[in-house]
Amino acid sequence: MTDIAETKPSIDVRLVPPPERHPRIFGMLNALLPGGSMHIISDHDPRPLHYHLETHFSGLFGWEYLEQGPDLWRVEIARLESAGCDCCCGGAH
Repeated sequence: MTDIAETKPSIDVRLVPPPERHPRIFGMLNALLPGGSMHIISDHDPRPLHYHLETHFSGLFGWEYLEQGPDLWRVEIARLESAGCDCCCGGAH
């Protein structure tokens, strides 16, 4: 039996240079289909990323801590099924 977590895209930001982290994460998030999710692994609490998602993409993504430090942080971010933007563009971004 295959572990479902193995099939989810993931990024270990500890291995990514800091200037490339958010662009890579947002690229992966944009590729998620509604209902899909991904994992982020970090050596610190990715709270600034969570804040960014909540303020700029409110209602589009779910956030669940799977592990909360002190040395390792793992988060699952899900693209919500009913996600759609509330701005005038009519898109789902």
